[in-house]
Amino acid sequence: MLRTHTCGELNISNLGQTVTLCGWVQKSRDLGAMTFIDVRDRYGLTQLVFNTDSDATLRETSRSLGREFVIQVTGTVLERTSKNAKMPTGEIEIGVSKIEILNGAKVPPFMIEDETDGGEELRAKYRYLDLRRNPIRNNLMLRHKMAQEVRKYLDGLDFIEVETPVLIKSTPEGARDFVVPSRMNPGEFYALPQSPQTFKQLLMVSGFDRYFQIVKCFRDEDLRADRQPEFTQIDCEMAFITQEDILNVFEGLTQHLFRTVKGIELGSVPRMQYADAMRLYGSDKPDIRFGMQFVELNDIVKGKGFGIFDNAELVVGINAKGCAEYTRKQIDELTEWLKRPQIGVTGMIYCRYQSDGTLKSSVDKFYGEDDLTNWAAAFEAEPGDMMFVLAGNAEKVRKQLNELRLEMGNRLGLRDKNTFAPLWVLDFPLLEWDEETGRYHAMHHPFTSPKPEDIALLDTHPGDVRANAYDLVINGTEVGGGSIRIHDRALQSLMFKHLGFTPEEAQKQFGFLMDAFEYGAPPHGGLAFGFDRMVSIFAGLDSIRDVIAFPKNNSGRDVMIDTPSTISDLQMNELKIKTVL
Repeated sequence: MLRTHTCGELNISNLGQTVTLCGWVQKSRDLGAMTFIDVRDRYGLTQLVFNTDSDATLRETSRSLGREFVIQVTGTVLERTSKNAKMPTGEIEIGVSKIEILNGAKVPPFMIEDETDGGEELRAKYRYLDLRRNPIRNNLMLRHKMAQEVRKYLDGLDFIEVETPVLIKSTPEGARDFVVPSRMNPGEFYALPQSPQTFKQLLMVSGFDRYFQIVKCFRDEDLRADRQPEFTQIDCEMAFITQEDILNVFEGLTQHLFRTVKGIELGSVPRMQYADAMRLYGSDKPDIRFGMQFVELNDIVKGKGFGIFDNAELVVGINAKGCAEYTRKQIDELTEWLKRPQIGVTGMIYCRYQSDGTLKSSVDKFYGEDDLTNWAAAFEAEPGDMMFVLAGNAEKVRKQLNELRLEMGNRLGLRDKNTFAPLWVLDFPLLEWDEETGRYHAMHHPFTSPKPEDIALLDTHPGDVRANAYDLVINGTEVGGGSIRIHDRALQSLMFKHLGFTPEEAQKQFGFLMDAFEYGAPPHGGLAFGFDRMVSIFAGLDSIRDVIAFPKNNSGRDVMIDTPSTISDLQMNELKIKTVL
């Protein structure tokens, strides 16, 4: 080894020892006869001191060192006269007797500091430098620790880690596939897996009753803060189980991660029906760190001559506690925020419960004091509260009110990143209607089992059929989802029929799985955690990019290696493909 110790481990107990350190120059301070240099590696930082008057060569070398030079130093551990209690090595310094420059460095394009001066695009271009910063490095160390704890927990429950193929068959699972041309099979293509879904089901047929994999998945979809074109799942499947078994095992995994990584005892995870989540929060992934549940007002506001309410399918609102003092300017600003195209509200009604006990609304022309008192009773409002109300199409207005609720949670400081509120959301709809294609699509995937008592509804009311499906939500983010699977060929064929597949199409796409079901498929189910999302929640981050070593930007580009990019005509000819732009 080129070093005897790392830059983060020496302390007062090492006084007098001769040591050798290697690392990068963080900063240098030349005080004439003395030069101080901080040397850094991934373990920490140690101060070096050079007595430059006693050694001219050492003096010259120490003064030539720039930021990010890679150096090796040998010297004696000394007690610092000016100690730094904020550093693990803050009681000591190294009196350098020998130094070697292992590699020089250009001046970096941004400061390698916790609080850097580099913008997001610049840091992405030089990601290998960004990874030297403590915040990013700590995120990856957190990710490593969480991955190890996942393996430890699942191994303790007899799960087997099995790798599944990366070059697979393109199948309709929701998002677009990334496809890979096959040189040896001209005109044919592999797909990169959106998930190992069919393979883990085949593993259950094979008798591997407890499978897991920390696996890379790929989806060609529009990106946002919690999406990347390639992402990582903790993918799991179990045979001979019920939904309750799945929930208990993976609630246990979640509790284990919080206990071992965060030092937090999570307690049992509450459960909520999908229908209740949509009714009370307008979202299938509600943030339950705070209340502000929806209050439906149809019964008490209609028939008063106010057309916006009378003509609406749903009138619904939230009680923003303590916001009665909002000025008209603040309300107008909030209304404009809601009118942005991505939310699409046309207007907002408000009712102020003033501190003197009186009620004043933006629709006083239509609603008197007694009416507004009924509003306040429905909202369980108190003096000092503000009631915000939206009206319109039920599905649309719930989504809009969800955005308002989350924004008010932010403005009122109710979404503390150090508070964790997990939730199981159960019994999703099996199917959802797609206006563009004019048919139903699987809300999760085609292998999700319907509730046995709802199977008869497939022929008459397919939109009412509930699935044996479940999501784990933490702080308003879906971190995991899964279902009990269909393991019977006849039921799977019926499902494909209701999804619009002809028997021939189903056989072409999924014949291998259907055939496997004829050889004794056990009852099975599973769940996949979004590992990147889970790590970002543990790290207190809004974006998953900084828990991924080399992420893509919002356009799906890696600006560091400049990809995607064109390939040579020779490669194109070998693959028998042409581009049409």
